[in-house]
Amino acid sequence: MPIYAYKCASCGFSQDEMQKMSDALLAVCPSCGKPDYAKQVTAAGFALKGTGWYATDFKGGGSKPAEAKPKPEAPAPACDTGACPACN
Repeated sequence: MPIYAYKCASCGFSQDEMQKMSDALLAVCPSCGKPDYAKQVTAAGFALKGTGWYATDFKGGGSKPAEAKPKPEAPAPACDTGACPACN
């Protein structure tokens, strides 16, 4: 649920309110009771609660993918004839 910042124009009381997007705007100040309680324009806010992707998928403890290690080069064939390309 989104969190909205509200402030009363009469008494200056401010508070964050968690509301559904479909809920009606609050108008009455919980501090003084006057109908001057208005939603403020703020940056988007949200709360991460409970178990979710952030707590289970990316929060340490998981195995990391193995790094690709270069394959070692094969040793040159040991020959004494000098007929193979590796000996020349």
